[in-house]
Amino acid sequence: MDNYFTSFDWNKMMSLHKPSDYDIREYHRLLSAELPYFLDKYLELPILTRLKGIGLLCGTDWTSLYNNRFYYSRYQHSLGVALIIWHFTHNKAQTIAGLLHDVSTPVFSHVADFRLGDALTQTATEALNANLIEADEKLLECLKEDGLTVEQVNNYHLYPIADNEIPQLSADRLEYMFPSGMALDGSWDLHSIKVCYNDLVIAQNEFDSTEMAFQTYEIAEEYCRRFCLTGHILQLNENKLTLQLLGHILNLALQKTILQEKDFMKLSEREIFEKIEAYHREFGNVYDDGGVYRLYRTFRKMKKIEHTDEPLDPEKYFCVSLDVKQRYINPLVLTDTKAVRLDTISKQAKKYIDDFLAFKDTAYGCVELIDD
Repeated sequence: MDNYFTSFDWNKMMSLHKPSDYDIREYHRLLSAELPYFLDKYLELPILTRLKGIGLLCGTDWTSLYNNRFYYSRYQHSLGVALIIWHFTHNKAQTIAGLLHDVSTPVFSHVADFRLGDALTQTATEALNANLIEADEKLLECLKEDGLTVEQVNNYHLYPIADNEIPQLSADRLEYMFPSGMALDGSWDLHSIKVCYNDLVIAQNEFDSTEMAFQTYEIAEEYCRRFCLTGHILQLNENKLTLQLLGHILNLALQKTILQEKDFMKLSEREIFEKIEAYHREFGNVYDDGGVYRLYRTFRKMKKIEHTDEPLDPEKYFCVSLDVKQRYINPLVLTDTKAVRLDTISKQAKKYIDDFLAFKDTAYGCVELIDD
């Protein structure tokens, strides 16, 4: 039987849905009708406001290969996760833990994992999160004011509604895939998000833990399909190449001292690119930058890549061949007696998931280097 995802190449994925209007404030109001009053002081902390300059979509806002419909920051994602947790738990500690779960994210998000050789698990920067929380005096003052300890908020993995293992559904995964689908390919809109989100309740899963579950079989099946399709974008060679190329650019810029490691936690994405461009303007005709600017220009201007079985000439092309983290959900759905995994009662959902996991792009993705 043919793989469901084989026909969904890059051009098809990028042209399936017409652009529509997206209102991030309205989207956040769908996640929680109220903004919990206690969040205000946290949202103004530098440890969080830094995330406004970091995109959720891993640098793809900056290349012509993509046509992202809007910019969505890690700050907005963090707020969205907190709102989902509050909606389902009304627990202050869990909500703040969700709000803080990404404070260690460097510029360009998961590009950091690619440049550190962790494309498969994409967890290379998570260990810093607790350290940053525990060292932030302004944050600790806010926690004291709310009667909370740092141990209650420095590890959102403690709370199964906030985070759990793939393919379960958590607040983090639920949140990041809605704006990813809205921005990357337009596969979600506010109406479809509302229908999906309002169908979710909290149930017990097969691990005797709490998890969000769908009440309606058809909505669960459609959510599974859409999640897998957006996850499919993330495992196409176009996405692999984009993140690997940007990671390679950043590593070369470090080697040439155009950038410093601390820049990734201090500067915005725009400021990182401004430093690369400023270096080229000042020294481009004098010093060899190791090919940084040629690669940077290619990243910004590329509009297509080649899918090949072998790497192309490295003097003319940048090529990648790697496995990446597969992001999919096999959600719970309520039956008359209990909540069960969707793939146990839906042959169609099982095919979506099996085909998603089995899909392989060509061995290599290559982009021709741009010289001018």
